[in-house]
Amino acid sequence: MYSFFFKQSLVSSKLFKPLCFIKKDISLSKQFLEMKGKYLVAVILLVGTLSVGMCSNGWIRAHATYYGVNDSPASLGGACGYDNPYHAGFGAHTAALSGALFKSGESCGGCYQVRCDFPADPKWCLRGAAVTVTATNFCPSNNNNGWCNLPRHHFDMSSPAFFRIARRGNEGIVPVFYRRVGCKRRGGVRFTMRGQGNFNMVMISNVGGGGSVRAVAVRGSNGKTWLQMTRNWGANWQSSGDLRGQRLSFRVTLIDRKSLTFLNVVPSSWWFGQTFSSRGRQFV
Repeated sequence: MYSFFFKQSLVSSKLFKPLCFIKKDISLSKQFLEMKGKYLVAVILLVGTLSVGMCSNGWIRAHATYYGVNDSPASLGGACGYDNPYHAGFGAHTAALSGALFKSGESCGGCYQVRCDFPADPKWCLRGAAVTVTATNFCPSNNNNGWCNLPRHHFDMSSPAFFRIARRGNEGIVPVFYRRVGCKRRGGVRFTMRGQGNFNMVMISNVGGGGSVRAVAVRGSNGKTWLQMTRNWGANWQSSGDLRGQRLSFRVTLIDRKSLTFLNVVPSSWWFGQTFSSRGRQFV
């Protein structure tokens, strides 16, 4: 069930086009109109796939807060497993996503453009300001109807990112619009080797384009078969084979289904904890 909100002056008969769709938790069997003050509310039963708070120009309603950390790289990591977002190529403009957006780690590395809703909160929003953040963390639900509870869309942003769109002195929450955008990265895709013994895992970062990795396959120099990897957690992918002592190639597919193959990107002398770059080969 979705409701379209139209603003109509009591003097003017001009009816404005709807801007946003807001999902309701009620069900109706017929269309009805209801006058409330100066506003005409039309509730229409729809069959479709519109998202919660989706606007007709592609922006989606949400809210944003910031977590009170300093600018130390170690303080900006999180549930995606990047540890240090500077080392991962993301910088300080990062955010923890609510469960509706995080999707069990599927959104890790994705980029979102966020704008503060100035008309809704002119006291704290900066007019016309926008910032692009990378998803690096998870904002968990709580039992007190918190902002990160399902099905809410929420960004708990790093303070450098938050204060690009909101005034300093605001210790609370601001209404925002957001949309998914392509990621612009410097340098190549990065592969950080993790695990121990015959347990091999790779953390993939600094991914351009769609940003979020959908699937990964690996091939060692001792074989000819691509082995499909599985998501261990966040941006970390694990293999079922022992790949030590081999040159490694990766085939990476993003959430937008674009795929690139990185041949022999990791040398046979690799060891756990080392990071290797694709030397400029990047998604766009």
